[in-house]
Amino acid sequence: MELEAKILLVDDETAITDNLAPFLERAGYTVEVAGDGQEALKKIDLFAPDLIILDVLMPHMDGRSVLRHLRRNDDWTSVILLTQVGESVERAMALEEGADDYLNKPFDPQELVARIRAVLRRAHLGQPSLAKTERLVSGDLTLDRIARKAKLAGQELSLTPRAITLLEYMMSHPGELMSRTRLLDAVWGWDYPTGTRTVDTRIAELRRLLGDDSTNPHYIETIPGQGYRFIGGVTS
Repeated sequence: MELEAKILLVDDETAITDNLAPFLERAGYTVEVAGDGQEALKKIDLFAPDLIILDVLMPHMDGRSVLRHLRRNDDWTSVILLTQVGESVERAMALEEGADDYLNKPFDPQELVARIRAVLRRAHLGQPSLAKTERLVSGDLTLDRIARKAKLAGQELSLTPRAITLLEYMMSHPGELMSRTRLLDAVWGWDYPTGTRTVDTRIAELRRLLGDDSTNPHYIETIPGQGYRFIGGVTS
């Protein structure tokens, strides 16, 4: 059960860890705290966490360096990165390096708990993290993350780069309800000068090219007043 999971919280800002650690404990997790990347690596060996919440900007050894160290050593412990850098290219690089998810500061602690539960749920079902795979497959739909191309029944789809990124994010988080704000943050970056209607436009683009009926969807479901969910089963 994910609520019995052990979480290592790594952040050099004590104002964050002093408040977030007790919050996560009240949510049912066992929490250990580290103040920088070097301390985190020591505690990973001792604590053996199920999931690591890892700040990107830290002294001595930053979060992405810790992540790269883990993956190079074939350690695939689930990782959620926290950062104040909201550019979509930063998010994409983090996911390519093996992060399971990515959350911009400041964030709602309840949103973090929702992300933790989603990541742990996939891990406890024995599924490999879709954030780490080079290819995502859902029925007749295939997304090649290296080539940045999507195919439906073998035919390449003419998708804009932003639509590819949106599809990639949704397919790598199947079954999760995603608000327009979350998708805007993840795909466009938190400071991108646009509104949530941009998300609706790209969702409509995806549906049109996927031949997906919004009233009877196979891939992208609309949750009225809340956002969207990728409902197709996804494998690597």
